[in-house]
Amino acid sequence: MPNRIDQKFVSLRAENRSGFVAYITAGDPSLEATERLVPALAGAGVDVVELGVPFSDPLADGVVNQLGAQRALEAGTTLDKVLQSVRRIRLASDVPIVLYTYLNPVYIYGFEKFHEEAADAGVDGVLILDLPPDEIAANRELADKHRLKSIRLIAPTTPPARMEMIARTADGFIYYVSREGVTGEQTQLSDSIVGQVAEIRRHTNLPVAVGFGISTPEQAAQVARAADAVVVGSAIVRRMGECGDTPDFVDRVVSFVAPLAAAAHGARE
Repeated sequence: MPNRIDQKFVSLRAENRSGFVAYITAGDPSLEATERLVPALAGAGVDVVELGVPFSDPLADGVVNQLGAQRALEAGTTLDKVLQSVRRIRLASDVPIVLYTYLNPVYIYGFEKFHEEAADAGVDGVLILDLPPDEIAANRELADKHRLKSIRLIAPTTPPARMEMIARTADGFIYYVSREGVTGEQTQLSDSIVGQVAEIRRHTNLPVAVGFGISTPEQAAQVARAADAVVVGSAIVRRMGECGDTPDFVDRVVSFVAPLAAAAHGARE
């Protein structure tokens, strides 16, 4: 079966549109809410959903995403339960799903077991934030082939030679972290995005998604003119925290996300 991520980017390129990737923390405020939210986001124009697996020590995340993970953990969310939720989401939606996680939960679960069960559940890709490509080459158990697309990160400080090495171990798409530091909303985007995306494209034919700091439709449109996809996370998670487990939780989050997706899609028109 063709991977949903690949299919989505083929479709976007045929339509000359940039995609929109929404990050949410799985289990925030509950897994039941997550299972309702994901199909609704797809209906609002989200092309790929990144499901964050809550972890107690999320070093790459700013305070907003840390609080989202804390809420999810307090609600009893575990990696196994996230995979069960994905199975239920698949009854309602075919939106591509990427699990955004740290290595510790995956390693404890069992690296091979995780990849097999995630793929069986309907996950399409995985982004393990703290797994350097050097370690994949040095540890055979981390390099085992599996059905999930391995999304890799490239940072503003990544030199061209390392970009090439990272690109060789990636598939699905490249996630370009548009600024140094942790996740979080920013009032102004980096001036280097256009040049850095162009440099990444010298080393790979994979789509390039740009995230970190994007929080408004205007910023989404600006990034979409240079990138194959725009990623928004912290701004969405902050709204999720503000909504809490209210009856109109899904509607309130979707009303925030829909203009972001529309801005990304319309940037090249």
